Amino acid sequence: MDELEQIRKQAHQAAEELCETAKLRAGQLVVIGCSSSEVSGSRIGSDSKPQVADAVFAGLSEVFREKGVWMAAQCCEHLNRALIVEREALPNAEQVNVIPQPKAGGSFATAAYREFAHPIAVEEIRADAGLDIGGTLIGMHLKKVAVPVRLSVTHIGEAILLAARTRAKFVGGSRAVYDEGLL
Repeated sequence: MDELEQIRKQAHQAAEELCETAKLRAGQLVVIGCSSSEVSGSRIGSDSKPQVADAVFAGLSEVFREKGVWMAAQCCEHLNRALIVEREALPNAEQVNVIPQPKAGGSFATAAYREFAHPIAVEEIRADAGLDIGGTLIGMHLKKVAVPVRLSVTHIGEAILLAARTRAKFVGGSRAVYDEGLL
């Protein structure tokens, strides 16, 4: 199996496991941060690889599209970690004007912009879950309260993979009773 196919399969498996573990439902939003440099074994931001980003995007989108879960592709720090989303996912969002490029936004966000039917850029979201591929720092775009998710896939290519889901905040004290379905 060639390297890009292996990367696609790792991304696909990670998305499947995240959907299952986080109990994602149609209409929910997942933030993806991906350093194609890290996936290919280089330091983040140093060696953008569009073909690697395309493989990751393909593996993830196969799963999320089938399940009706929206993806938000986080841009790199050069675009202040703006996000690329489908307009339909956030119809009332305040759009910002930028088109990501491999060296200004990142190869993964560029792939998302190219592949989404009606892409828009936004400054912030509050996602239900996320995948951080290569230390891209997605936490600012997750709802409170973020909970780490352990996946069997620990790397995509050479990049460390971290996953998170969110849960409703607990309110109350020692006498409070909580809905187990929201945990």
